[in-house]
Amino acid sequence: MDNQIKILDLLNQKQIKQYELENMIYGSVEIREKDNNKYIYTHTKEDGLQSTKYIGEYTDELYNLILNNNIKAKEVKKDIRKIEKELKELNYIDKELTKEVSINIDFAKKRLVDTIYKQAILEGVATTLSDTENIIEGGKVNNMSSEDVLKIVNLKHSWEFILNKSVILSPTNYSILCTINKLVEEGFYYNAGNLRSVPVKIGGTNWTPNIPIESDIKENINNIINQKKGDVDKAIELLLYVVRKQMFIDGNKRTSVIFANHYLISKGKGLIVIPTEKIEEYKKMLIDFYESNDNKIIFKFLKEKCYLNINKND
Repeated sequence: MDNQIKILDLLNQKQIKQYELENMIYGSVEIREKDNNKYIYTHTKEDGLQSTKYIGEYTDELYNLILNNNIKAKEVKKDIRKIEKELKELNYIDKELTKEVSINIDFAKKRLVDTIYKQAILEGVATTLSDTENIIEGGKVNNMSSEDVLKIVNLKHSWEFILNKSVILSPTNYSILCTINKLVEEGFYYNAGNLRSVPVKIGGTNWTPNIPIESDIKENINNIINQKKGDVDKAIELLLYVVRKQMFIDGNKRTSVIFANHYLISKGKGLIVIPTEKIEEYKKMLIDFYESNDNKIIFKFLKEKCYLNINKND
């Protein structure tokens, strides 16, 4: 595992730990009484700043939960410090985002549920926008298979990964690509995130892609990014390269879109999302593209029908 992949793995671990901490009720407990009722408040100190939060009306269960969480929070913070130490040993430097990129991240987060819903529909997941939102927020849904739920959860983790400040500051490269596929296919394939070493068949066509070669993929990604073209055009070419190469056992369509968006967001240039009403049209274009390797029609489609310009959207 090269340093870039180690760094990405550590950043992902840190993000998960930070999310766990943010969603944990913990802190120094204060019980206030009013009108013969008891109420619980917590006091925390993060980065030198004191914070007081109202938790709820006193119950033994809530009080004990906070005490137990205080122990867990210490362990999580310890894990985060350990990860930060490892990142430092790998010479990782945490940079600052530009204003344009920060705005683009907010732009993507605002549309996250809708984006994941559309990607799920593209994969044939039987879901609704409401169920997708419920799953993303950690709720339960009825009448959905565990596999479909896991696909949505994996999409959530994949998007959270690329929207992480440290990850969006990392170059769009082979390591990012493999990490995205690993997250997209987590729980489905033991070798998710690794290049396939066996032939694959694609529904709707007799065309079969060649076995991928790591050195070729790295070179081709760099060549696309180093072209003298606009960032939107580069992002679309990255998407089309990854989806046609079919370099992973599964999840290539999802991986290609998220990978292209990593590049696009890192430049502060918007999003690429396949609209639900255009999915069948897109699938047909993919088959034509697979067979002909002529990207003119599908490139135009992605740019005109699927690109969300951050300067032209709310």
